Amino acid sequence: LEVHPLAIVERDREQLIVRRAEDTRLGRSIHGLCRTLINNMVIGVTKGFTRELLLTGVGYKIEEKDNKLVFHLGYSHPIEFPLPEGIKARVERQKQISLILEGYDKELLGLTASKIRSLRPLEPYKGKGISYADERIIRKAGKAAAQ
Repeated sequence: LEVHPLAIVERDREQLIVRRAEDTRLGRSIHGLCRTLINNMVIGVTKGFTRELLLTGVGYKIEEKDNKLVFHLGYSHPIEFPLPEGIKARVERQKQISLILEGYDKELLGLTASKIRSLRPLEPYKGKGISYADERIIRKAGKAAAQ
């Protein structure tokens, strides 16, 4: 792990201690960043991180093949999405199709979820597309009938 020169990481038996080299605004922000990144690494290795995506739309499907996900999202062709190393995916089909991504690297997990969501972002009129499970969906009214 490469650490910024303004942050000092020391190992004290069972714990890692992060100190700042300078007590400036930048030094404090780098100190907090390094501490949080190390904390995320520890949590990722011990518990792991998960991110859930929901697939909404008639005919939209996800298939798991080897280390790839194959999406059928209303385009004329299926989309193959290779999963990066360290990310596992499972598909649950209940009322709505949900894709659960799991991994130990929080940054890579978020990036992967973002790339998958960008394949078919949520559409505001009918609400079709891929969304995060905790995302608030803003719906728009369609155009009014002409009089």
